[in-house]
Amino acid sequence: MKNFQQKSVDDFQIDRTITPPSVTNYMVRSLITFKPDTPINEVIDSLLENRITGAPVLNDLNEVIGLIDDKDCLNVLFGGVYHNSPVPVSDDTVAAYMSNVMKSISINADIFEVANIFLTTPYKRLLVMDDHGKLAGQVSRRDILRAIKDMNTANN
Repeated sequence: MKNFQQKSVDDFQIDRTITPPSVTNYMVRSLITFKPDTPINEVIDSLLENRITGAPVLNDLNEVIGLIDDKDCLNVLFGGVYHNSPVPVSDDTVAAYMSNVMKSISINADIFEVANIFLTTPYKRLLVMDDHGKLAGQVSRRDILRAIKDMNTANN
């Protein structure tokens, strides 16, 4: 087959491979974290003040042991109902509300891998772990949207 210049189409070598950006280009490195004994009211204040929806929970060795997010904090309302109080009970700590349902990825992952996880699971954020299993950062759906925008800008 020939193109309009009468050259064989097979003569053209089009590089259609895309090198996806690394997750490290888009992950958040300086995270707000909590300890299991952090008062739940502090968590709620911090989530609101920092305009975030959740954060990792670390033990004294800085190992990830769970996540606390806005949905977990909604359970504070039911503590007040349980104690027949119109005001939510607030003496509880993160340990009473955090979840251990979380997904982590390697620091060596790329944004295509991350996007695929977001498309095929209900997760909204992924913890990024270094080669030694330590928390290196976090990547969210919003971070991947930034990557898409950057890729579109670079191609225009």
